[in-house]
Parts: sequence; structure tokens; C-alpha cells
Amino acid sequence: MRDRRHDGTFPHGHPPLELDTFVGRGEELAGLARALDGARLVTVTGPGGVGKSRLAARAAARWTARDRGRVELAHVRDPEFVDHAVVAALGLTDHTARPPREILRDHLAERELLLVLDGVEHLVDACAALVTDLLGRAPGLKVLAVGRRPLALPGEHLFPLAPLGEDEAVELLTVRAAQHGIRCADGPEVRELCRRLDGIPLAIELAAGRLGTLSPGQVLRRLDDRFRLLAGENRAVLPRQRALRTTIGWSHELCTPAQRLLWARLSVFAGRFDLDAAEYVCGGDGLPADEVLDVLGALLAQSVVTREDTPAGVRYGMLDTVRAYGAEWLAATGEAAKLRRRHRDWYVGLATWCELDWFSPRQSEVAARIEAELPNLRGALEECLADPDGAHLGQYLAGSLWFHWVGCGHLSEGRHWLDQVVRLAAQRTAHQRPRLKALWVLAYVAILQGDTLPALAALRECREEAELAGNTTALAYAVHRSGCLELVTDDMPAAESLLRSALERYRETGELNSNVLMAQVELAMARAFQGDLADAVRLCEEVRRVCDDHGERWARAYALYVLAYAAWYDGDPGRARELLTDCLRDAHGFRDLLGSVLSIELLALVTATEGDPAEAAVLQGAAGRMWPSVGLPLFGSAHYNAPHELCEATAREHLGDERYEECVRAGARLGREEAVARALSRARPAGAEPPPPGPGRRASPPGRTTRPAASRARRGGETAG
Repeated sequence: MRDRRHDGTFPHGHPPLELDTFVGRGEELAGLARALDGARLVTVTGPGGVGKSRLAARAAARWTARDRGRVELAHVRDPEFVDHAVVAALGLTDHTARPPREILRDHLAERELLLVLDGVEHLVDACAALVTDLLGRAPGLKVLAVGRRPLALPGEHLFPLAPLGEDEAVELLTVRAAQHGIRCADGPEVRELCRRLDGIPLAIELAAGRLGTLSPGQVLRRLDDRFRLLAGENRAVLPRQRALRTTIGWSHELCTPAQRLLWARLSVFAGRFDLDAAEYVCGGDGLPADEVLDVLGALLAQSVVTREDTPAGVRYGMLDTVRAYGAEWLAATGEAAKLRRRHRDWYVGLATWCELDWFSPRQSEVAARIEAELPNLRGALEECLADPDGAHLGQYLAGSLWFHWVGCGHLSEGRHWLDQVVRLAAQRTAHQRPRLKALWVLAYVAILQGDTLPALAALRECREEAELAGNTTALAYAVHRSGCLELVTDDMPAAESLLRSALERYRETGELNSNVLMAQVELAMARAFQGDLADAVRLCEEVRRVCDDHGERWARAYALYVLAYAAWYDGDPGRARELLTDCLRDAHGFRDLLGSVLSIELLALVTATEGDPAEAAVLQGAAGRMWPSVGLPLFGSAHYNAPHELCEATAREHLGDERYEECVRAGARLGREEAVARALSRARPAGAEPPPPGPGRRASPPGRTTRPAASRARRGGETAG
């Protein structure tokens, strides 16, 4: 599971950076802080556009007594996905097949955390059930919910947010106008305009976007006409809600036909998007793609669209109320279904490109791009699942994202989508190739989760169907993953045979990518576990050369792990540490929890060899805390477990049982970020001497170290080999 960063924020769930100055709301911020001090569940309510999300984000950013995380739920459609969304937003990495609710319970059980759930109104029942469960099991948890409706739970403290007072509304208007390069002095017309807009921040923002071409008096007169026009439209609607809708509608009317068309089409995006996506999805049929940039710029100038600089590049978005207005117009045009299909097709294409580019020097950029696009990719997957004729595209999309599910710490979410797309199209055979891909990826994910039976079933179907269809590529992947399964269940001869067969099949089909290199690393592990470290080193040095030639870092990290073990075995712990540091840095950078914990386990053994058994025990404790989020510790494998047992025996012998257990407990208190930082920065302590040579000081290749021998080593006996 992924823990917080050093500054106390979560990597994905932290409050978003504010691109504009936060104006006013001093009393509200203080009141919300008091409410959070006195209640475990606080819900900020109010109409759309009143500033609920920004107030909650600012309050969370000031909340220094605890960690905090923010979950944006506005783009989650399926109530069953709420738990997954929270897990993802908190940056939690869990490789097991445990339900996301269980992952959250375990993570929050002993933590103090402020969890912001933003946009709960359309998911009230699901959010209420989640909050009730978590608050009942995590005494250090506080929840700040944001929505137009309360959760209606016992103990919920409601914090209704009113519109801005007149002075603050005027300040907001003048500040936003200044950001557009317009000087807007306080005066009667400005104050009347803010009163007409009922102090609603979003309405004021939209009006400020018009001050580049109209004076405050002109804006006021045009709005005044529209208010009178709409006064009789719906008496049941609150005046302030009419004010916001009137402002949005007026802004919409002042747009050119091209701007209105783009506004409507942009509503199909879930979350933020980039220019390329906007041009593909929204261009054509009255709006040429090469004109989208200029029209988008006009909407940006009018505050209809927002802009943000991110690690994945410049991205655009719309506030939910503005997007909802555009969606109504899109539905009225009859283009909604067509735009959803375009959106789906773009993100299927994006996943295809990213899968190919994963095997390149751009791996880190690909990882960041997919992370940024997750809301839209989820929307595309939902569209595939909703359209029976698009089931094969769902299989292809979920399968093509294997590198994200496996390499970037999203196994649980990947399993969610893969199970659905495989089950949905189980009876459809017209599009067999994408189904076969989804099957071997599902098996891969299930193997890493330690879920053997579903993995076996998926591999059996994939292999049988691939043989019948003559699909040699899918067959190679099925054989490869079967070898993977044998490797983690300790049948080394079978693993070696299957992995050699897979590599030969890959060569015959001309396949060369990260999967192929991982097959060679896994073969090297099987050779090492059978006692042939020289062959393992040869195989992994070859992998490293290919990775360096192509700029590949993910598979390279696993090759370095094997090479580090060989260096340690050959009596060069310094070289082993150098290799493991490189390995851990890359694995952790990709959020690959398995690669990270294996590196820390082996670093513990290297540390013990370098003469610091206390630190070795601390690292073992840190690794022990991570394993429940990976699965069965060291896969329950005697081969993977041998270095761990040797390290433990060495540390216990030098520290004694009591001191060893104390150090392990200290390591178990480290969060993952802290543990990785400690492992990466660790140098051999001054004056430390390695343990003297003698029985049990050097292990044989792990395949020749048995559990009984390791147990004898713990009692001071000699390690076999």
C-alpha cells in the first residue's frame, strides 16, 4: 500500500493547487475549521457554483494536524466504483485480490487522516455506506464531504455555504477582471452587478470573463434583460440557482455558434483533457479540427474553460456546473452518442500508443500520461461496457493497459475492469484477438495478486483458444504467464521449461518488448533458484543491455535485482547495494510495489553482510509491513524466502532475539515512502565491520537453501550449500 509523502500529503489525493487567488471566505474557513475540530463527519452543502469545492480544498490544505486526501467523485458514474476511486485517489498500491473496502479499512485503521469526498450528491447512498463503515473502524479518520445534498448520517455536521457577501463579491470580480488585464474599480454598477449575480462565485467568474469586451454597466444591463425574461420560467427554482443558470445561459448566448458547439462537445470529457484529444473528439461536422485551438482559447478567455499545467503537459477542464450545461446542449443536438464513441475511440488509440511507447525511453512520460488520463480512460471503458457491440473494444482497452495495471501499481483497478470485460463478452467470438489479450492480462494480474484459480482458468482458456485459432502471439503470452505461475509456486523445472518455450515463441513471432524481457528475467530467476547463478547473470546482463539500448527501466529493475543477488553471493556487497539502489529507485518511481519490496528484502541481507544487523532488521520490518499489500510474503516460496531467512538468522545471532524484534517493530512503523527513502539513503555506518567469515556467513544460490537449513542457521547452525 502506498503511504503519504514526506510533507504529509498524498501523491494523488492531495488538495489541488489553486491557480487563482483565493478571495474572501475568512469567516467560513474559520467556521469550517471549528466544525472539523468538533465532528468526525462534516458536509459542506450549497448550490452549484457557490464555491464548496474551493472552500473544502483550502480548509484541507490548512489541516496540518493530520494527513489529508481528496477524492474527486464528480466523474464517477458507477456507485460500485466509489471504493476503487478512493483507493486510487489516496495513491494506495495493493497487489492482492482483496476488495478495495478492505484495503481502505486496513490502511486507515491506525492513521489520523482528513478525507475529502468532493461531489457526493449523485452517489449519496454509496458514499454514505462507505463513510459509515470507515468511520466505525478508523478512530483517527475525519471526513469532509462536499455536495449539494447531505449524506444524512447520524453525527453529520452540516455546513451550508452561503453566497459571498457584497464586499467579497466585489473583491472577487475586481481581482478576476485584473487577471484578464482589465481594471474594474469598485462603484455602483459593479456592486449592483454582484447583487444581481447573488454573490455566486462561479457567476461572478463568468461575468468577469466578459469585462474584456463589455463595461460593468453593459454586462449589468444585458443580464438585467435576461433576468426579467427568465423570471417566470420556474418558480420552484431558488433565486440564486436562477442567477447562476441565467449567468451561464447568458454567457452561452454571447458565444459564437462555434464556441457553443465546442462547449457542448467538450462536456463529453470526464475530467481534464489535452488539445489533441479536443481536436480529435470535438473537431468536424461544423467545427474543423484546425479551428478548435482558437475556439478553445476564446472559451478560456471567457472562463468557460480552465487551464492547468501538469506533469503530463497543459490540460483543460470545465467546472461541473458548466459541463452539465454543455451536456444538456449536446443531448439537444442529438450528437451525444456519436461524441461518446469518438471519445472512446480516442482513448483506445491513446492506450495503443502508450502500450507501444512503454518500451522506450519515454516510460516515465507514458506512466504520467496514463495517470492523468485515468478519468477519461474509465469513461471509455464504461462506454465499452454499456455498448454490446463495443465489448471487444473494452477487452482490447483493458488488455492494452496491462503495463499500467502491473507496472504502475493499479492491479486492483485493473482486475476490476478485466473481470468485467471478460465476463461481458464471454459468448462473443467474432472478435477473438482482443479477448485472448484480455485473458492473458487477467491471468497476469491474478498471478501477481496470488489468486491462482482464476489465473489458471484464464490461462487454460487463452491457450486452448489461441491454439484453435492459430494465434501464435497470444499462445506465447499464455505459455509465458503459465511459466510465471510455476515460478512463484516453486516448480522450477516446469517454470524453466515454459519460460524457454515462451521465449522461443516470442523470437519466432518477432516480439520484443518489456514482457519479453521479463520472461528472460524470470527464466534467470528459475536458473538461479536451481543453482546456476552464472547462467542467471548471463541472461540478466543481456536484458540490461537491451533495456539500456531502448531506454527501458521497468524490466531492467528486475534484471538488476537478480544481478544484485549474484554480486552479494560473490562477496561484493558494495556492488550489490549499488545495483539494488538503482533497482529500488525505478521500481518505486513506477509505484511497482512488488519490485520495491523485493529490493528492500535483499537490501536488508546486504546491510547485514556490511556489518549493520540492526539496520537490516529495521529494513526487514519495513518490508514485512509492505507484504500484506503484495500478497503472501515472498509468495510463500522457499526459494524467494531463503535470503530473508539467512538475513534474519544473521541479525538474530548478532543482536539477540529481543533486540532483533525491537528493530523489526521499528521498521514496521515506517510508511512506504519513509522506508524507501531510508533504504535509498543508507550507507555503511562509520566503523562498522562486516561479520567475520565463517559458517552461515555466505549463502549458496537460493534454490539450494532449504527451510530446514535456514532454521538451523537461525539456531546458529550451518547453512546448507
